[in-house]
Amino acid sequence: MYSYTRRYTGPLQAVIMDLAGTCVDFGSLAPIRAFLDLFEAEGIELTEAEAREPMGTEKREHIRRLLAMPRIRSQWQTRFSQLPDDDDIDRLYRAFLPLQTRAIVERAALIPGALELQALLQERGIALGVNTGYSREMVEVMLPHLKEQGFDPRSVVVATEVPQGRPAPHMSLKNAIELGVSTVQACVKVDDTATGIEEGLNAGMWTVAVVASGNAVGLSEPHLEALDKAERAQRIAQGYRAMAPSGAHYLIDTIADLPDVLAEINRRLATGERP
Repeated sequence: MYSYTRRYTGPLQAVIMDLAGTCVDFGSLAPIRAFLDLFEAEGIELTEAEAREPMGTEKREHIRRLLAMPRIRSQWQTRFSQLPDDDDIDRLYRAFLPLQTRAIVERAALIPGALELQALLQERGIALGVNTGYSREMVEVMLPHLKEQGFDPRSVVVATEVPQGRPAPHMSLKNAIELGVSTVQACVKVDDTATGIEEGLNAGMWTVAVVASGNAVGLSEPHLEALDKAERAQRIAQGYRAMAPSGAHYLIDTIADLPDVLAEINRRLATGERP
């Protein structure tokens, strides 16, 4: 005898967003500044492109991946006459924490559209959560600044408090549990990195990649707006091409564009579609 499970056809229950580059810190610049300063202090040349490559991962893991890059690894061996090991990673992570904390405070402005999105979700009874590759110590520095601006998600999950960080689904699933959702199909994960999108896909959720405000473009809002129209369009188009292979269900410029996507996902859910 076969049993059949009825497909979920209800409304969205939760939106789970990344922090830097998605709902705060336009351009995701705080982590990059901290990593560049960290490696400069070690006498190691690190480019912004290299610093951005592991973005989305937990920050100690981010350091490990940077040190595994052949160019960085070669510099380290020349500088210290040995390859980097776990003790080096631990030392760098300890040095990274105050650098990142300072950068977070400097880059704590909400991305335009965040408060309007929060109000819309509240109006529609959709829970709001965030997760991040930052540690709890880093997030605790950021949250008061976000609350001062009126942004107050119900669930905040960090990579160091789950068994595995991104691209494992653990953070998004912990958000879903804390938000009390009944099915992951009713959740949307919004992120500006391919690793964060993979996290959402692994959690069985709808995924939305933000491009213009995030890691793929990597410019502050004033810098992006200062470009002439053609160059700005080119940079954003390059960002879309970079994020397209992530497998996100939708790609948008910023979270200001998210309401239309949520409406479309609601329509798809109503017909029994799954992520």
